[in-house]
Amino acid sequence: MTVARLLSRAVVVSRGGSRSAFTSSKPDPTKPNWLRVGLAFGSSAVLWGLLFKQHSSDVHEYRVRNGLQ
Repeated sequence: MTVARLLSRAVVVSRGGSRSAFTSSKPDPTKPNWLRVGLAFGSSAVLWGLLFKQHSSDVHEYRVRNGLQ
């Protein structure tokens, strides 16, 4: 047997015996996953909080270095 024939048989066998990972049911938009929603909004709020905290410390350092405070 040639290599191409062996590979073609392997492809046919592997396709026939496996399921696609993308065949699950579609998510129902009337029932949101509240844990994921909470994690998304919570992580966003934490990141915004860190951004404002870093900005205020940067502004304070700028004022100290330039003698504005």
